[in-house]
Amino acid sequence: MVSVVGIGADGWDGLPETSRRTLRSAEVLIGGPRQLDLLPAADCPGTRVPWPSPLRPAVPGLLAAHAGRRVAVLASGDPFFYGIGRTLTEALGPDRPAALHVQPHPSSVSYACARLGWPLEATETISLVARPLDALTAALHDGRRLLLLGEGPDSPARVAALLRERGWGGTRIRVLEQLGGPRERILDGTAAHWPHERTDALHVLALDCVRDRDTLRLGTTPGLPDEAYEHDGQLTKRYVRAATLAALAPAPGELLWDVGGGSGSIGVEWMRAHRACRAFAVEKSPERAARIVRNAAALGVPGLKVVTGAAPEALAGLPTPDAVFIGGGLTVPGLLDACWDALPVGGRLVANTVTLESEAVLAARHRRHGGELIRLAVAAAVPVGGFTGWRQAMPVTQWSVIKEEEA
Repeated sequence: MVSVVGIGADGWDGLPETSRRTLRSAEVLIGGPRQLDLLPAADCPGTRVPWPSPLRPAVPGLLAAHAGRRVAVLASGDPFFYGIGRTLTEALGPDRPAALHVQPHPSSVSYACARLGWPLEATETISLVARPLDALTAALHDGRRLLLLGEGPDSPARVAALLRERGWGGTRIRVLEQLGGPRERILDGTAAHWPHERTDALHVLALDCVRDRDTLRLGTTPGLPDEAYEHDGQLTKRYVRAATLAALAPAPGELLWDVGGGSGSIGVEWMRAHRACRAFAVEKSPERAARIVRNAAALGVPGLKVVTGAAPEALAGLPTPDAVFIGGGLTVPGLLDACWDALPVGGRLVANTVTLESEAVLAARHRRHGGELIRLAVAAAVPVGGFTGWRQAMPVTQWSVIKEEEA
């Protein structure tokens, strides 16, 4: 049995008696140095073991080294809210939930909502700990309230700089330090005029999001404006992109291969569908591959993986996809076969083309595997002399299919 005890900034004084009893009787106390220092030596005589760095790979060995002894692990607040609880569960294995006895403490987010008067269920929380700061961009919407779990004393200043850079300088920032403890404090300001280069390392950031007037508005659904992307013309245009994402049907945790990434728009919007979605963009041009990286960061999905190389060779070794999008190269020998063979049963494939040669390839595959073959045509109203007429974009042929069985 491993006990996990949540502790707050108020330390020993803020613990209920049940948690104190657990810590008094523990033979081994494991935690961060700051947490261990909160325990009075006279009350907690167990051997103190600070977490090593890196922490995650060391956990199984550390637990094994103290097997058979009463072990108590200290956690910040709620151990299962961005805490050590998940790591311990993974280390002990899915069949040993009873091996953990968890005594949670109110999380910093619960304290923050209580101080701000924000309903917890309506407040999105984002952790910046060991995560790219650019990921925050995807959560920015006018009027949205966000709580950020900061990493280090310079987190608020870094967040303010990102908000200014991305056109959210009017956003109100409050930094809530040492929540629940005797040194609790709130710092207040805006991203445009944030004065604090460093704050207490133990803090939560609260954002009231305000978009600057000239900042492009980005919604949550597929089909972002074309001007949201840096591109050289190699871009799946907005309305076709929306139809393509609808056919791909991203779901939380799924993995996409975006083959022939271009500007990366399909992979980017796949990942924006849910924070757990993952994607690999495969692009043979190094210049375009670098552009995909920039677009992913600017649009809040820096976790998009870019593979620079020509398909199908560049697909070797990639993890099994749940869905594949092919935006170019359908006539390349072996490319479509490699994508189809990589899909598991139930996986989806969507391919777009504007050429007759590639359309013939899709028609043949449609006869062989079924699915849906459609043509997407978009026309835009444009000036014609003193009047207005329609300008037709090149029609796009799209094949979408679910793999029903192995060949």
